[in-house]
Amino acid sequence: MSDSFTSEISTRICSHMNEDHADAVLLYAQKFGSYSNSTAAKMLSIDAQGMNLTAEVSGESLPIRIEFDHTLKDAEDAHHTLIDMLKLARTQK
Repeated sequence: MSDSFTSEISTRICSHMNEDHADAVLLYAQKFGSYSNSTAAKMLSIDAQGMNLTAEVSGESLPIRIEFDHTLKDAEDAHHTLIDMLKLARTQK
């Protein structure tokens, strides 16, 4: 994990995403994790290179690793990158 992504930062981001943006986490799993039939998802951790999720698919919890298109610099970069990914996911059919 990058120095800029301590376990505390990862936990804070994951808690926020899971509690306030569960719909976005599900879209990440469906669009970037190739589980278009997932019905729920949870963000487990985030680091400078990507994020780890679990997705519920047909009653089974499956792990997903989604790599970012660049190495994140800090939590603010993570915020902007997650928003950009959500916008992209919403435009994909």
